[in-house]
Amino acid sequence: MASFIEQVRRVEFVETDMAGIVHFSRFYIWMEQLEHEFFRAIGLSIMQQLEDGTVIGWPRVSAQCRFESPARYDEFVTARLTVQRIGVKSLTFDVVFRRGERVLARGSMKTVCCRLRPGHELESLEIPQLYLDRIEEYAEAPEET
Repeated sequence: MASFIEQVRRVEFVETDMAGIVHFSRFYIWMEQLEHEFFRAIGLSIMQQLEDGTVIGWPRVSAQCRFESPARYDEFVTARLTVQRIGVKSLTFDVVFRRGERVLARGSMKTVCCRLRPGHELESLEIPQLYLDRIEEYAEAPEET
């Protein structure tokens, strides 16, 4: 398993503004999609019921993206997500968007492991050991060449 998740996508017209440039909001959507793919890659889910019946989720508490060069309609954009930090209750992901070798944008997201109970406030939890084991295995894996 690689230490990153990478996706290549073709920019669709619906993702652009009137100038044919990718609308800034799409980068946040793409980061979230990569986060979901990360959890799938380690055999888990962004929302999951644990053996003890606890349902957990991973809401974002911060997200940022710095834009360096525009992405345009019909271009191919490669997005790579890496685990930047594993906290007691949170994960921080870094994402780099490229067109070929050119960096288009750099982003990061911090997500917190939370108990999900209908009718109750979110409650942050320590990351369950099952998740920690798989995340750490993923984060320590050598990059595939």
